[in-house]
Amino acid sequence: MTDLSNGIDATRRAGGAHNDTDPEETAEWLEALDAVVAHVGKERAQYLLGRLAAHAHTRGLAAPRGPVTPYVNTIAAHEQPPYPGDADLEERLSAALRWNALAMVVRANRAYGELGGHIASYASASDLFEVGFNHFFRAAPAGAGDESGPGGDLVYFQPHSSPGVYARAYLEGFLGEDHLTHYRREITGPGLCSYPHPWLMPDFWQFPTGSMGIGPINAIYQARFMRYLQHRGLANTAGRTVWGFFGDGEMDEPESLGALSLAAREGLDNLVFVINCNLQRLDGPVRGNGRVIDELEAQFAGAGWNTIKVLWGSDWDPLFARDHAGALARAFAHTVDGQFQTFSANDGAYNRARFFSQAPALEALAAQLTDAEIDRLRRGGHDARKLHAAYARALAHRGQPTVILAKTMKGYGMGAAGQGRMTTHQQKKLDVDDLKAFRDRFRLPLSDSDVEQLMFYKPAEDSPEMRYLHARRAALGGYLPRRRMAASKGLTVPSMPAWGAFALDAAGREMSTTMALVRMLAALIKDRELGQRVVPIVADEARTFGMASLFRQVGIYSPLGQRYEPEDLGSMLYYREDTRGQILEEGISEAGAISSWIAAATSYSVHDLPMLPFYIYYSMFGFQRIGDLIWAAADQRARGFLVGATSGRTTLGGEGLQHQDGSSHLAASTIPNCRAYDPAFAYEVATIVDAGMREMVEQQRDVFYYVTVTNENYAQPSLPGGDAQALREGILNGMYPLAAESHATARVQLLGAGAILGEVIAAQRMLKEDWGIDAAVWSVTSFTELQRDGMEAERRARLDDDHPHATPYVTGALAATRGPVIAATDYVRAVPELIRAYVPRRYVTLGTDGFGRSDTRDALRAFFEVDRASIVLAALKALADEHEIAPDIVRAARERYRHDTSPDTPPWQR
Repeated sequence: MTDLSNGIDATRRAGGAHNDTDPEETAEWLEALDAVVAHVGKERAQYLLGRLAAHAHTRGLAAPRGPVTPYVNTIAAHEQPPYPGDADLEERLSAALRWNALAMVVRANRAYGELGGHIASYASASDLFEVGFNHFFRAAPAGAGDESGPGGDLVYFQPHSSPGVYARAYLEGFLGEDHLTHYRREITGPGLCSYPHPWLMPDFWQFPTGSMGIGPINAIYQARFMRYLQHRGLANTAGRTVWGFFGDGEMDEPESLGALSLAAREGLDNLVFVINCNLQRLDGPVRGNGRVIDELEAQFAGAGWNTIKVLWGSDWDPLFARDHAGALARAFAHTVDGQFQTFSANDGAYNRARFFSQAPALEALAAQLTDAEIDRLRRGGHDARKLHAAYARALAHRGQPTVILAKTMKGYGMGAAGQGRMTTHQQKKLDVDDLKAFRDRFRLPLSDSDVEQLMFYKPAEDSPEMRYLHARRAALGGYLPRRRMAASKGLTVPSMPAWGAFALDAAGREMSTTMALVRMLAALIKDRELGQRVVPIVADEARTFGMASLFRQVGIYSPLGQRYEPEDLGSMLYYREDTRGQILEEGISEAGAISSWIAAATSYSVHDLPMLPFYIYYSMFGFQRIGDLIWAAADQRARGFLVGATSGRTTLGGEGLQHQDGSSHLAASTIPNCRAYDPAFAYEVATIVDAGMREMVEQQRDVFYYVTVTNENYAQPSLPGGDAQALREGILNGMYPLAAESHATARVQLLGAGAILGEVIAAQRMLKEDWGIDAAVWSVTSFTELQRDGMEAERRARLDDDHPHATPYVTGALAATRGPVIAATDYVRAVPELIRAYVPRRYVTLGTDGFGRSDTRDALRAFFEVDRASIVLAALKALADEHEIAPDIVRAARERYRHDTSPDTPPWQR
């Protein structure tokens, strides 16, 4: 048995009779408890148990009770409310949905074997979804979601069950038969994507959950962000529920369980998790030698969640009622998941012989049942009445989030072809006999010919089934999932001088670009219209990024306010928590902080309320650490700023290898709707932030911005004079010359980005002073934007006769210059290499490939060969290769600048 089973064994020992030295006294205690429950109620009994446990602790007694409750339903049969639905009509609708989901996948793989798809997951989850669709999931009425009224519920769907959600949308009329026919074929027709992807179906899916583990943490922070909006008076989110449907195997992902304590700590009773416990991963049991439901109950309850188990269907109720000796509970307590899976894969005769024969009491319980009746004993996750009772109790519960652990069978109803089998997740095709058996199992009105042709089934619009389906959704406000593609009203961005005047007219004042951006953020928060929509987010170390001034200005959000006197109360920048606080400080959890950012960055769609989040973090702990979550944000069409502070590999001197970022811009370049910039000057930061705000909250384009800023203080120049529009276009397109009058006559072109631009400017001086060579300097704000422009120009020239000589921006910018081009960056060389194809002459790149380490900035830059001397050497060598200078000059420069550096071992091998 697993370690968890030790707790299970403790529970058995506590309730078993084999350790009882005085059964008569035990019976008296139990009868007394029963009397309290019967005459006073459960709440009083629970109170007495709590007092008794507390008193036992004062006497040095440890309670023997384990972390899990018996393996039975949390809600007893007599506690269930009456079922409000038409069970017969719901079963018929469910059968249609099951068939269409199955037919969709089997059709696709009959025609194209490589398309894949999943049948078994939805087969297990269908009833979990349908009880919600028919009775609980509220949609947002037209026009709802702003300050005036509530929006609808938010549902995170288990990704492998997407065919069932498509099948329902087909019956609802949102999708046509042509859509279902093109399942997993999105290029050749009006196709349907494999899993929930808002980017691919922007009017349908709200939340991307295909990468398992992302859905749970996003759902938690979404529920938390709804409370944030409510407390700040920005939106009415009261009464709205976040539903998360996830698999038991998925809960092994660290993100799935990583934020459970946050949800409990903040009392998120607007959050319900429904865990589809079909006991099976993709290849086999989730916990073959243990019980995952017990494990999850212990984890969720220990974190502070309200837990509800739905294990056994109504067919079991008569057996439990007759089982006065507790034989069923004892048998379940000794049965591990691997064996439960085997039971589900076999028929009633097998289950009689292997399960009910374990003890005479069990044999007696099953004696009145036929093998067929044993075969039809359902698990709780396939019983609408049991699920309805659990969902209703979850919504009524206050003060805690709720998790419903619903036991199901993977491949339910697929018979010998897949129910409960190890291979069921890979089941994509069924033969004709299996299809007919499925039809018969769910009493579908399909002919043999319909089955053989995998015809989709849709009852007539005026049929009782269809009238019921539409009536239920009408009663709940409409259909879902549906996604709002734009906010009904955008935001007005204030002019740049209103919040960035200090950056536009810096006049040589020293500051880091991180400090400049935070100062801009503080000014934006003060704007009358936009300010309330700005959401500053930080994982931790807000003081490191200079954000301490915001503590007092706008406060840190806490649903509890501030129940203590902060140690630094007497200081100007004391730590202030507030129920209306604007800053989201998430603790040491980049995954949590980005999940908050996603919730804010998609608020325009989810809540019809555009927000403008700025998530500021150590750039190393962004794309490298939580890249999958950032990719999901892109899929969800997020709009906001990711700010990689203390960026680059050489600016964070003493921190060392794991804190120094040399690759985030490379990762950012792979995300199509991410605009990535690496500015060097405060006026560049202001220009980029201004453009980003206008693009995202005024024009409502589905992009987000990644901006890297540094912690190095240096003199900040003012915005250059001259052609302001050309300068702005240069900054946003990705590069511009720092001195336009010199770049045409210079003998070499020096490209610098972000933290290394200062070294490039110094190299320009050294080339002139030491070697008499004129060089021009270009500030490269985005190699990514330059590459994308170049690729698009190539494509235009290749495909469009009207543009046979389309010119990339880089090529055009350098066309009137001469000499080799040297590019230096604080990132790996692959970043400046992005534009090699578009540089019209000899191109040399310098970067920080290799592992970082601790030292001063100067030492680090010399080590990685991106300092001013290395840039001079690269320029001189390129000029010598072009026969513009003598090779002796290069040798002299090596002696002068690099006499202590060996060429034998490059930095990336050290």
